[in-house]
Amino acid sequence: MAVTFGRIACLRPDGEDRTPVQKTEGWNGIFLYVNSEEAEMIDELKPLPSEIVVNKTTDSVVSGTNYSRLIRNLGIETVVVTGIVTDQCVAGTVRGLADDGFKVICVEDACAAACMELHDAELKIMNNLYCNVLSTEETIDVLEGKLK
Repeated sequence: MAVTFGRIACLRPDGEDRTPVQKTEGWNGIFLYVNSEEAEMIDELKPLPSEIVVNKTTDSVVSGTNYSRLIRNLGIETVVVTGIVTDQCVAGTVRGLADDGFKVICVEDACAAACMELHDAELKIMNNLYCNVLSTEETIDVLEGKLK
C-alpha cells in the first residue's frame, strides 16, 4: 500500500505563493514555509524516504497540486483520507478526490476539527456521497478484504 502525505507549506519564504484563503487572518492565516522547522511533520508521522509528500497552499491536497496525477500514476484507485481539519482540509481533499474519480474512505476517528459538532456534521455530509466514512477498525477490515 502506498502512503502519501499532504501538508500546508508554501514554497516561498515570504509566503506569497499561498492562496488568498491561506493569507486571511484568523483560522486560515497559515504561514508555514516548506523548509522551516514549523512545517516539519511530527516524529510519529514522519514520512519514510520512499513516501510522497505534496506541499499545498490550499485546503485540498488535490486543488493546485499534481496529487491526483501522482496517485493515478501509482495505479491507486481508492484513497484513505485522514487528517485535520475535518470540515476544511479533509473535506476539500475528499471532495477533490471524488470529483477526480477516486473511491474515497474517510477515517472518522483519524480526523479532527475545532469541535465535535463540526467534525460530525461534515462527516455526515460527506458520507455515501463523496466517500465512505468508516472507523479505523472498519477501514483495516476493508483493506484486508474482510468487508465488501
